[in-house]
Amino acid sequence: MSGFRRRFVVAAVLGLVIAGRGVAQTGSGGDAPVADTSRIAADGTAYVTRVVPVPTTVSPEAQKMLARVVSDAAVAQTLEQRRVGTDKWQAGAGEASKKIYPANVAADTIAGVPVRVVTPTSMAPEKRDRVLINLHGGGFNSDSGSLTESIPMANLTGTKVIAVLYRLAPEHPYPAGLDDAVAVYKELMKTYKPGNIGVYGTSAGAILTAEVTAKLQQLKLPLPGATGVFSGMGDFSQNGDSIALFALDGFAGHLDPPKTDMRELAYYTGTTGLKDPVLSPLYADLTGFPPTLFITSGRDLLLSGTTILHRAYLRAGVDAQLVVFEALPHAFWNNPGLPESQEADRLMAGFFDRHLGK
Repeated sequence: MSGFRRRFVVAAVLGLVIAGRGVAQTGSGGDAPVADTSRIAADGTAYVTRVVPVPTTVSPEAQKMLARVVSDAAVAQTLEQRRVGTDKWQAGAGEASKKIYPANVAADTIAGVPVRVVTPTSMAPEKRDRVLINLHGGGFNSDSGSLTESIPMANLTGTKVIAVLYRLAPEHPYPAGLDDAVAVYKELMKTYKPGNIGVYGTSAGAILTAEVTAKLQQLKLPLPGATGVFSGMGDFSQNGDSIALFALDGFAGHLDPPKTDMRELAYYTGTTGLKDPVLSPLYADLTGFPPTLFITSGRDLLLSGTTILHRAYLRAGVDAQLVVFEALPHAFWNNPGLPESQEADRLMAGFFDRHLGK
């Protein structure tokens, strides 16, 4: 099969793979299962194979993206190679974003922290007393969002965006990045009212956004007027279900069997206890947190983490909204060419427009 009717198979293995068991019958080509299979082990571990056609419920552009063939083979990559690659991609995607959302980008330093200052081409007088803080994604060890997450927001909100280039792990584990973000926030409070400041991020930056809010509360500092948690989570002590199902590109690409000890994240968490209420805000008192928009998607590896944290905000009485996009993979809005990305951008911008300055 080809085109939009290409089929994908997800082997959701929540534990060690047992050779020769739970494997779907395949066609003569050996690459296309002809039936769904499932086996539930005595301990509840699921060994399943599913045939998932490209959905017609997403845009043609998204269908084309989901139909891409990506190898399941693991590709070794050094940290330097990762950073060079993400920097190159971010520069190109940033330029693509500016063609859709014209904005100005400049380098600066705030409270000793390097930042990008992203401004709309024109700013209405009533927007000059507002500012947004972006905490970019990139697994805490690279920058895969300081442009693509900031340029659309500056344009659509007509508001200045400060993209914080916080210190990265593993050279600077927790709480270095958090400290940088808090330092920038505290400096901006000298110019802007807290209720006129919004904080948001994607992936690692979404996690940082919740951590910043918890840290500000711990310090008894005024909280921002609104926050955005876009494909994140709030618990480093355990994985949610979706991380066992989806890779970075959803069903496509390499996916390691899930780990339960969480030590693979030590490059960021360092020596901090994994249930520390700032590192893992799921364990914090969330009462009084600002209005927050959560966004994720059906094939997001952090779908579980995002929805679990959203429910915790609701239990604490926070004005928390959740939007789940159909079928798309992790942080899809960093792809500016998708109609769904532009819809997500508008949702994010509209949320901050409604809540800042209230």
